[in-house]
Amino acid sequence: MSTQALLKQLYETPEENIIEQVHALKEELGDQLLILGHHYQREEVIKFADIAGDSLKLAQRASETNASYIIFCGVHFMAETADILTSDDQVVILPDPAAGCSMADMADIEQVSRCWQELSKVLSPESSVTPVTYINSTAALKAFCGEHGGVVCTSSNAQKVLEWSWANREKVLFFPDQHLGENTALAMGVPEHEMIVWDPTQHLGGNSPEEISDAKLILWKGFCSVHQLFRAEHADTMRKNYPGIQILAHPECSREVCETADFTGSTEAIIQHVTRAETGSKFAIATELNLVNRLRIQFPEKPIWFLSPMVCMCSTMFRTDPQHLCASLFAIRNRGQLNQISVPANQRRWARLSLERMLNLA
Repeated sequence: MSTQALLKQLYETPEENIIEQVHALKEELGDQLLILGHHYQREEVIKFADIAGDSLKLAQRASETNASYIIFCGVHFMAETADILTSDDQVVILPDPAAGCSMADMADIEQVSRCWQELSKVLSPESSVTPVTYINSTAALKAFCGEHGGVVCTSSNAQKVLEWSWANREKVLFFPDQHLGENTALAMGVPEHEMIVWDPTQHLGGNSPEEISDAKLILWKGFCSVHQLFRAEHADTMRKNYPGIQILAHPECSREVCETADFTGSTEAIIQHVTRAETGSKFAIATELNLVNRLRIQFPEKPIWFLSPMVCMCSTMFRTDPQHLCASLFAIRNRGQLNQISVPANQRRWARLSLERMLNLA
């Protein structure tokens, strides 16, 4: 049976039966299987995860297992990172290959290579610019950084990565998320006039040669479609309605949101902040809806609200559902067609180098 035919059949099956099948197949496959679940996954999927966490943590844990099959309930770049860090004989599977990332799509290898070439008209990028890519990027961009003396960063270690980068070269090209780079640099005391934004649709990114020469940080014009929806006025409304509330924001949010927040940190940092807080603490959180709802359920004694009045859910992360997970398990058991994510060998080598540079900073 083809994957599409199987999915059609599964969507016509009552969900309680799907749940039973997933449990049974997990038990049957045993130690040869590892299911990873990103924090932003829906509840009916993440409950099957052997490990839950952010993208890098999950990829690292995958590299520590002997499981032959690794199902990554996340998005495409996350499965790529897992494939880069795991061994050649392990298979990384993305339940729905259409699960992408709008931020990762905002910078591709052609655009970044063209940017690098344009920078060479103004300065010598190989000796003066460290390319830094957020982990929310394609394997091709991680490989670009590896090949050009650059490095990967996460939302939790961006400051440490920027410190390392500036210690090696005077400038940083940071992609694809403008907000993470800007918020991190501002927190480090980098003056606003030493930052410029690179728009890949314009010549020299929309900057003059003088602006490029004077810049310490070149920020790619990219963003997360979920975190982009939060506004500073949402925090004002929450503080007016719920005195004493704490505003927590992910650094992918805009500068205005992060400046008004009481705490800014990665997904893991937000979870730990809520976990350590005293009973009765009130929070409004600016990050993906599934995570906020999960925290609300986990800590009923700590009132938690979603910061935005609009629903800010990662639609691509939501593509992974119990039916796709079940289909992947059937494919493993029956040795059928797997949605395997496999990074080409040369690309994988350079991408692994940029990841190792980051991991060595720890």
